[in-house]
Amino acid sequence: MTDEDIYDDLPDDSDDTRRPVIIDGSDDRELYEHFRFVADKGQALLRVDKFLVARLEKSSRNRVQQAADAGCILVNGKPVKSNYRVKPLDVVQVVMDRPRYEFEVVAEDIPLDIVYEDDHVLVVNKPAGLVVHPGHGNYSGTLVNALAWHFKDNPDYDVTDPRMGLVHRIDKDTSGLLVVAKTPDAKTDLGRQFFKKTTRREYVAVVWGRPEPAAGRIEGNIGRSLRDRLQMAVFPAGDYGKHAVTHYETIEPLGHVSVVKCVLETGRTHQIRVHMRHIGHPLFNDARYGGDVVLRGVPSAAYKAFVQGCFDVCPRQALHARTLGFRHPATGQEMDFTSEIPADMQALIGRWRTYSSGNAQKERD
Repeated sequence: MTDEDIYDDLPDDSDDTRRPVIIDGSDDRELYEHFRFVADKGQALLRVDKFLVARLEKSSRNRVQQAADAGCILVNGKPVKSNYRVKPLDVVQVVMDRPRYEFEVVAEDIPLDIVYEDDHVLVVNKPAGLVVHPGHGNYSGTLVNALAWHFKDNPDYDVTDPRMGLVHRIDKDTSGLLVVAKTPDAKTDLGRQFFKKTTRREYVAVVWGRPEPAAGRIEGNIGRSLRDRLQMAVFPAGDYGKHAVTHYETIEPLGHVSVVKCVLETGRTHQIRVHMRHIGHPLFNDARYGGDVVLRGVPSAAYKAFVQGCFDVCPRQALHARTLGFRHPATGQEMDFTSEIPADMQALIGRWRTYSSGNAQKERD
């Protein structure tokens, strides 16, 4: 574990603002430690699944093996298979893709835009402004609180059980699709799909400027900024940060901004926001990464007033998780979902279309 992998109670606008120890595993997820055991000096060689079953309450060997398959069992900081033999002084960790809840999660009647639901999974369209996980400064009013209400009459769903629930996350002010596992088996299977990068996720963003080339691949390690601990930053390949790749394609150039499609090859914190800023095209109205000021165009009074109006109609970073695809964990059927671009981003794009076409007409005249 390196220094950049430990963020203790660091404020952030992502889904869980309380950031306990984050383990850098071999996959693309940020993994949070739930349990840690250090083997005794006299520890005899023992399979890690047997080692953990003896120490974890209400956990079967099958569940531990599934967790190992999903990359959630680490020994000395590295994922291991369930047949790994624990040696003296080995550090064995059980990690999850969300922090531990150290308080009661209260069910709250918060409306949910449910796109799909069956006995195994639920797909929800999250609005911008909704925090996903309870954490420091956000103990209520989160998506998890809403899920607790939605499942309050389901005796088989425990919102505090890390073996089920949200499989991935998006930032508070990013809108779009998320999948929730309703059973431990579904969570394990979906977690494995994210681990193996077989899921399909596409984002739509409005960025400042016109990317050149119009489509491309952005590669650069992402880690906590050395200048501002509230930001992530891009670093050269090396020991700091985590390998990250984003593919982008310009959908519609609109004068001083562009609508782009982004596909993640990896899934780092703030990845699209950081990578697009890195190539000189911050997301429109992304206050954390410098997109909330006039970055393109002649800053006349009229133009600045127009841009401010655009900020007002979309008062957050213009980023939406539009598509989500995965293999159903029970049936094996490939499932794909699409979420319409929300009203605030549609209004923003509409304003820039009008502005862009008006300028084009002036040039023709």
